[in-house]
Amino acid sequence: MAQRPARSPRAGAKAPTMWGGLARGDRVVVDSAPLIYLLDGHPVFAPLFEGLFQAQEDGLLDICLSTIALAEVLTGPLRHQQDALAKRYEKALAGFELVPVTQEIAVTAARLRAGSGLRLPDAIQAATALETQAAALVTHDRDYSRLQGLKILLGQLEP
Repeated sequence: MAQRPARSPRAGAKAPTMWGGLARGDRVVVDSAPLIYLLDGHPVFAPLFEGLFQAQEDGLLDICLSTIALAEVLTGPLRHQQDALAKRYEKALAGFELVPVTQEIAVTAARLRAGSGLRLPDAIQAATALETQAAALVTHDRDYSRLQGLKILLGQLEP
């Protein structure tokens, strides 16, 4: 995707609707599945998230990744001894803000896990979104629907 300057709306014009109803300047945390779909060029699921990544490239919003997402994305290629592919994925993800698992994120993840039954990696992803005050968690996992107080975006095709 080519880097394009963000256009501001004309005076009195309505701002264009961004992917997922997000607003200019929003921060989102992206779960591993959308990243894998995009990196692998999945023919069905990658298009659901392309608008999000284009908005980030256009400077309209910020994407953050938990260190858990990085580990999950790299697991597949490394499991199949595709070290060069894992290195390409790691390089592709280097442009996003990487959020380490802090004590605050770990405590929030434990609370979420205890209250919702989420698996630990999913609870850490959600806790990362909450602790970084992200506008949403972008995922393809419907298990997050049990959570209260966190906007979950599952992907959408551009209008």
